[in-house]
Amino acid sequence: MNRMKRKPTHPGKIIQEDYLRPLSITVTEMASTLGVSRKTLSKITNERGSITPDMALRLGRAFDTTPELWMDLQKNYDLWMAEHESKDWQKVIPVSPEKLHASA
Repeated sequence: MNRMKRKPTHPGKIIQEDYLRPLSITVTEMASTLGVSRKTLSKITNERGSITPDMALRLGRAFDTTPELWMDLQKNYDLWMAEHESKDWQKVIPVSPEKLHASA
């Protein structure tokens, strides 16, 4: 597994630091532009909410980026968090074709 060593930046922080602040746009104004509630966008920018596919489409259109950018940022963040918050996934025994055919 070739994973990032450092924690990826939450997409909400990127929205805040790279878009809202430089453009002097408030969360309320951006939420209105996106057609979502201020609470929804605030949760994301405060790193307590996630980018959904619908939100990725909205952000892509608003910021002239791709929805895939936003989904990839969220995916990278979520995977890193899952990998570091719990070690239960390490208890899973890898499956090989030999093992699958032996049990059949």
